[in-house]
Amino acid sequence: MLLLAVDTATPAVTVALHDGTSVVAETGQVDARRHGELLLPAVDRVLAEAGVTLDAVTGVVVGVGPGPYTGLRVGLVTAATFGSVLSVPVHGLCTLDGLAYAARRGGLEGPFAVATDARRKEVYWARYEDGRTSGEPAVDRPADVAGQLAGLPVVGAGALLYPDSFPDARGPEHVSAGALAALAADRLAAGEELLPPQPLYLRRPDAQVPRNYKVVTPK
Repeated sequence: MLLLAVDTATPAVTVALHDGTSVVAETGQVDARRHGELLLPAVDRVLAEAGVTLDAVTGVVVGVGPGPYTGLRVGLVTAATFGSVLSVPVHGLCTLDGLAYAARRGGLEGPFAVATDARRKEVYWARYEDGRTSGEPAVDRPADVAGQLAGLPVVGAGALLYPDSFPDARGPEHVSAGALAALAADRLAAGEELLPPQPLYLRRPDAQVPRNYKVVTPK
């Protein structure tokens, strides 16, 4: 097994290779405006660090969000392209699950939540118990969910951005493709079926066709 994992659902552009046992190479850079520019060079770096070529990859793992439309689709389209070119499966994982997995491996125990920055003064969030999400991911204003998460540690950049709503904010701040790949490897080894590589947006994109748009066609 050699899994190539990518995630662009947050400001972090992150890529890793996992051999089924451990992460063999990983890179990441935080830049919310350069996902498309940074992703392929990051793939080249991890392949070079691992001393392998792209055709050695046996599967692709991609974070499906939730995340903003523009950044998220960069990783999903890239993963789908690699899967098609290499004729290998493409597995989706919730980006919040990757953060939760990293937090638990870092020693966080008991119930907790994960929150990432959704912009518009909102967060994408989910609650976790025993390493599994309890309920579906959602997008809300921090103050609107603070009561539901009162007393819980909250992991991620969304928590760190709003300390008044999430006083027990914890790291990691951003998802890592290494954690995402390790989680996928664990679940695949257990015979679990992963998500399809389809985007989890949770809300409409910022760019929309204006209402009352007048179409002009030549006669």
